[in-house]
Amino acid sequence: MPDAIGEQVLEAAIKSSTLTDGAPDPETIWDQLRKVFDPEIPVNIVDLGLVYSMDVGKLPDNGGFKVDVAMTLTAPGCGMGPAIAEDAKSKIMLVPGVALADVRVVWDPPWTQSMISEEGKMKLGLI
Repeated sequence: MPDAIGEQVLEAAIKSSTLTDGAPDPETIWDQLRKVFDPEIPVNIVDLGLVYSMDVGKLPDNGGFKVDVAMTLTAPGCGMGPAIAEDAKSKIMLVPGVALADVRVVWDPPWTQSMISEEGKMKLGLI
């Protein structure tokens, strides 16, 4: 399946490691978030500094695990926000052990270019 910038994404390539309590491996979730792109920017949302937090919690009654993500956008008027958040959610849901994912778009703190990772800055030609 092609992602937002036309690269092939192999959904089956997700590593299936879980923690000893059956929780999804947080690094696997971060890897999935690195597959999400703003269609106008060739850098993933993690390296752009758009993901503010990612938390994994156990659902009651052995219902599996829930992943909560708070992310922002480069500009409040970005019309792609809902699509980017839904893409992130769908990629998180592919991780073994995840039963529910909630991706919220927040505006505090406001995003700035200083939040871009070194790798992201290199891809964008900012350094």
